[in-house]
Amino acid sequence: SATLRFVSLLGYKTDDSIESKYRRLKKQNLVPTKRLPGALIIGVKKCGTRALLEFLRLHPDVRAAGSEVHFFDKFYHKGFEWYREKMPATIEGQITMEKTPSYWVTRSAPRRVYAMNPAVRLLAVVRDPVTRAISDYTQSASKRPSLPRFEDLALVNSTVGWGGPWSVVDASWPPVRLGVYSRPLRRWLRRFPRSRLLLISGERLVADPAAEMARVQDFLGLKRLITDKHFYFNSTKGFPCLLKSEGKSTPHCLGKTKGRNHPYIDPVTIERLREYYRPFNERFYELSGINFGWP
Repeated sequence: SATLRFVSLLGYKTDDSIESKYRRLKKQNLVPTKRLPGALIIGVKKCGTRALLEFLRLHPDVRAAGSEVHFFDKFYHKGFEWYREKMPATIEGQITMEKTPSYWVTRSAPRRVYAMNPAVRLLAVVRDPVTRAISDYTQSASKRPSLPRFEDLALVNSTVGWGGPWSVVDASWPPVRLGVYSRPLRRWLRRFPRSRLLLISGERLVADPAAEMARVQDFLGLKRLITDKHFYFNSTKGFPCLLKSEGKSTPHCLGKTKGRNHPYIDPVTIERLREYYRPFNERFYELSGINFGWP
């Protein structure tokens, strides 16, 4: 500033000075701009990804795409500029986010995401794979009432007698296959260090959303602004709801599909699934460094 005053005394105009240029640049940083995501919710389907995204929207420094973009699995050929246009405008200091759960199991996704940004932060929500499979089936059955029973789809030879000794888990059925978390995690860890991928407990996201969101905010480098004051537990839905959110100042839940009642599943089928998943869960605990304590 002293230099600028000296220059003005000599009769030079300072309208186009370094200071004025700096001021213009500083103002430009406050102009909303579309950017590629700095963080991605990559999965897992029916584990709580929608809840995580809606909870994150409470934070003033987070802006997220309104719907699943499916860039890294379906539309990668359209290019990064197309992807950028799908993002919300943000100002400097805000995090651009996107959620597409199918990225978790898309084999080419880790390589493609790495090509976009090796420093991107990845979030994945996981839950008891047996409960996840039942939730997956329940969603499909709500759209297709003629769908066979869960037991008939989860076990091979179930039509002969799914409670009998010859029935085994059908590992090829998508709702069952998706619960083997260790395989996709290994692919993501080949590209990204564990410090770049946060695994979130779907069970804790329901039981104590504020505590789990504290972990998420720390991981993203955000100030802890999402706290227990934002949540209340809806006993009818069995799911946490929001006291206030980005777009609503009144209490509301995430939607009629959240907290959907699961059908009765024969205990024998559940036990077979638990036996099937047990070794895969142990492998997942080892890879992630977290014991989620699933039965």
